[in-house]
Amino acid sequence: DIAAAIRSQNAQFAAGKLGQEPSPGQSIVYTVTTRGRLVEPEEFGNIVLRSTGASGALRLRDVARIELGAQNYDTNVTVDGVPTIGVGVFLQSGANALAVADAVRRSVTAMSKNFPAGVDYLIPFDTTKFVQASIHEVSNTLLIAAALVVLVVFVFLQSWRATLIPIVVVPVALIGAFAGLYVFGFSINTLTLFALVLATGIVVDDAIVVIENVERLMVERNLSPREAAIESMLEVTGAIIAIELVLVSVFVPIAFLGGIAGQLYKQFAITVATSVTISGVVALTLTPALCALLLKRAHQESALFRPFNRGFAWLTACYSSGVRWSLRHVLVSLLLFAAVVGAIVWLLRAVPASFVPPEDQGYVFGAIVLPDGASLGRTKKVADTVQQLLVKHPAVEHVFMITGFDLISGGAKTSSATTFVALKPWEQRTASADQMVGYLFGAAASIREGMVIAFGPPAIRGLGTSGGFEAYLQNRGNDDPQQLAKVLQQFLGELRKRPELTGINSFFRPGVPQIQVEVDREKALSLGVPIADVFEALQTEMGGFYVNDFNKFGRTYRVILQAEAAFRARPEDLGSIYVRSAGGDMIPLKVLIRSRSAVGADQLDRYNGFIAAKLFGNGVGSISSGQALAVVEQVAATTLPAGYSLAWTGQAFQEQRAGNASIFAFSLALVMVFLILAAQYERWTLPIAVLLAVPFALLGALLAVLLRGYTNDIYFQIGLVVLIGLAAKNAILIVEFAAQNLGRGMSPFEAALTAARQRFRPIVMTSLAFVLGVLPLVLATGAGAGARRSMGTGVFGGMLAATFIATLFVPVFFDLLSRHHARRQDDVWPEETPQRDEKPRAGEESL
Repeated sequence: DIAAAIRSQNAQFAAGKLGQEPSPGQSIVYTVTTRGRLVEPEEFGNIVLRSTGASGALRLRDVARIELGAQNYDTNVTVDGVPTIGVGVFLQSGANALAVADAVRRSVTAMSKNFPAGVDYLIPFDTTKFVQASIHEVSNTLLIAAALVVLVVFVFLQSWRATLIPIVVVPVALIGAFAGLYVFGFSINTLTLFALVLATGIVVDDAIVVIENVERLMVERNLSPREAAIESMLEVTGAIIAIELVLVSVFVPIAFLGGIAGQLYKQFAITVATSVTISGVVALTLTPALCALLLKRAHQESALFRPFNRGFAWLTACYSSGVRWSLRHVLVSLLLFAAVVGAIVWLLRAVPASFVPPEDQGYVFGAIVLPDGASLGRTKKVADTVQQLLVKHPAVEHVFMITGFDLISGGAKTSSATTFVALKPWEQRTASADQMVGYLFGAAASIREGMVIAFGPPAIRGLGTSGGFEAYLQNRGNDDPQQLAKVLQQFLGELRKRPELTGINSFFRPGVPQIQVEVDREKALSLGVPIADVFEALQTEMGGFYVNDFNKFGRTYRVILQAEAAFRARPEDLGSIYVRSAGGDMIPLKVLIRSRSAVGADQLDRYNGFIAAKLFGNGVGSISSGQALAVVEQVAATTLPAGYSLAWTGQAFQEQRAGNASIFAFSLALVMVFLILAAQYERWTLPIAVLLAVPFALLGALLAVLLRGYTNDIYFQIGLVVLIGLAAKNAILIVEFAAQNLGRGMSPFEAALTAARQRFRPIVMTSLAFVLGVLPLVLATGAGAGARRSMGTGVFGGMLAATFIATLFVPVFFDLLSRHHARRQDDVWPEETPQRDEKPRAGEESL
């Protein structure tokens, strides 16, 4: 009756117009308006429910309390203990997070000027702060890397004129890389900035190769800068072209890999390939021109650099002796190379695998779970206690608490609460996000009313709701949630027994107390009560019945009909109201329904079409995500009965899907390098000598991450692809000059030894420039440090090995692979003598 009265008296009506056509002779048209939807609570109170005369009206205010309230009271939101209204802003696909965040801040600031007195806004949880801080850190790393590269160049060249050339050349290549980002539609993000940091050390190599060779020719042959520049380009043009083709061939193919791994590879690869291409063009054009203009015929050795020069001369002598020994003991060298390959195989098994390294993103999550069926009031008391524990921690900036919301399952539950703990900026705190997770676990251990779980966000936002792993246990045999819950608890129990795992839990709760109501349809129809009226009465009494709408503040809101809290608090209150029959009689609702106690699930998830329960966990300490996933799969294979299966989701799903993408990328890069070099040298053997330098870089990279306790993640794997090009670059410098020496009539032994001695200085110079350029990545701290350390450590260790170990073996490989070619040209293979090795011909000395 009440709902019908509200519908009839809170409605919009179009009364029409006076004089509306057709109306011949009408000169004026009047619009007829009537009172439509009600606005104020007092107006709803005047709704007439029944009238028996002039003074016998029963109005809505006589039987109901009318107020302007919330549409529902299922959740409660506070920030630092202060009641608030939460508004979430989510990105659309393809949107730029920083641009959206700036637009939101500007819009809210403009709107706040019109807020009522005492109302203000706060942004307690902003994920873009991590993005901004990461970009800031990587930008600083880029500047430090550039400064270290310039320092290395100055120390080796010992001339401000020569140092000025890389200072001019490097910005040209990097500016070209930014142009490439614009052309391909990429943004300046952490991946592209990573690429620019590495590119800073790579692009300077080409300039160093040209400058060092010009300096050497001016000293050895007494040429003018112009003549030396021309002669130098005749010698190094082939090597530079080969290096650029190799680097581009390494990066471009992997840009076409699919999946999320391909997306991570793509931006990095395109950025490096663009900068390297421009660097090669500059090295062949601008760099020799600058050498001819800026370099002087000779410069005196400064006393400041004399200790360095003596030390490097000693290092060069040791290196030459090492190369000579390797060339004379080929069998031992090959056995050592085999040992390197064996060590790589062992390290690939010893270094744990993971998808991406965990990051301190400046916030952590907390989940509060009370017994099934707990009221929102009980949950709020526990949530307030947790909030007080967090607010007093010195590393916490804000605590955003949503009571009645389950983050893991993504649904509303009165027995759950979710907290977003925003930490202070990285430079203002000493506690990390992982330490905050441990603090919350420890501080909440004394809370007996419920369970408190803390966890970090996924390293890549959007891949799940939490760090660690997430999976669904699927019941493929039937749709019985109780049986699924039984199997789930057995499975969780077995997982908790494994020492490699921690934080194993699930929020699947099929035992929530319920009251099952059955409507006696036959009795209702026999008494003349429509079935719809019975369900409408139940909804009105217990849940809140949507009647119609009203307008206020220029918006449309709902009119909700609900019984007072005191009349819907106990099971016996069910059915306390009456419904009207067709004959006008009032029938108690209790006589039309039957109720019984039951248990069931508030929310059921389906994954791949099957009823499923979500579970989550993490690896302990040094256990990587890959090892944790393997343990879970092992337990699932031995524990789950027939008809049940485990399906990964979130970050774990992407890690499994990525699978062998890195192996494919690595293999593709090797094949492309081989084909490019085979076309460059028009021989099949010399490219093998170049590629055999790659295992040494791989060995150094794996040893570095193993010693630092890092994992074989996707950032480390991107670094391995970089190392293929860089290790090949060093080998190309030796092989190219050795091939030129071979063409001048030297034996393969002499050609390899002389080339190694000639190119040792530029190899060390370029490699140290790159190594010191990535040193800030190795020592990274702050936002995004995990990814930077992972990539930087692998590249740092791999480049050191490629510089100081691989260069001892490349001459051996060239010697072995060139003997057959030398015999075909009727070259005589002389017996090597120490005198020949110790006294190189004029013009062959290193600078």
